[in-house]
Amino acid sequence: RLKAAANCLREGVGETTTYLLPEFPDGHRRRIRTNNMIERLNREIRRRTRVVGGFPDGNSALMLVCARIRYVTANEWSTRRYLDMSRFDDNLVEAN
Repeated sequence: RLKAAANCLREGVGETTTYLLPEFPDGHRRRIRTNNMIERLNREIRRRTRVVGGFPDGNSALMLVCARIRYVTANEWSTRRYLDMSRFDDNLVEAN
């Protein structure tokens, strides 16, 4: 069982470290390496659920979490550009 996991890890190292190549812009490396947006959303969800305390059922907790995710993605994330992909367009043309 562990041998299969080790083989999977060994085979995927090249793909998972591609962002470290010098062709990647520095800003992209930092944003690919971290998941600050997801961590921030998780902190916000934890904060909101602690305020409520106990939920009558799992459905009400799920509704609160989904409502917060909908709000964040509609307002905060929709106006931000996380990665500038224009530099990759130039690299794709050169690769062809």
